[in-house]
Amino acid sequence: MKILVINGPNLNMLGIREPDVYGKTSYGQLCADIEAHAAARGVEVELYQSNHEGDLVDKIQQAYGAVDGIVINPAAYTHTSVALLDALKAVGIPAVEVHITDVSRREAFRQVSYVREYCEMTISGHGFAGYMEAMDHLIQRMEDVR
Repeated sequence: MKILVINGPNLNMLGIREPDVYGKTSYGQLCADIEAHAAARGVEVELYQSNHEGDLVDKIQQAYGAVDGIVINPAAYTHTSVALLDALKAVGIPAVEVHITDVSRREAFRQVSYVREYCEMTISGHGFAGYMEAMDHLIQRMEDVR
C-alpha cells in the first residue's frame, strides 16, 4: 500500500510560521513523524509540499494508478481551490483532509473547504497526530476492502 501525503502553501514554514498557532515543531519533524508511522504500519509513503496550486494539482493527477490513498492538507487552498477538488474527483483515489489547527474555531473565511466535498473525512485540530490518524483511516479502509 502506498499513501501520498500532500501539504499546501506555507506548511514548509512550520516551526517558524505563527508558532503560537501552529507550534514550534518543524516541517522536517512532521515529515519524519509521518515516515516513522508509515514504516511502523508497513506502508510506503510519499511526501510532497508545494506553495503553488498548479503543482499540487499536477501531483494529484500523477498519483492516478500510483497510490492507494491521499492525505491532503491543502492549507490556504482549502478555502479557495476548486482546482484541487476537481483533481481529487478526477483521480478517484480515497482521500482524507487534514488540518493541524481546528479551523472551525478560526476566521470565518476558513469555514469553507472545497476539498471536503470529495474527502472521506476531515481531521482538524489534532496537530501532527491528525496525519497519522488519516493514514490509519486509509490503511484500515484498504484492509476492509481486501
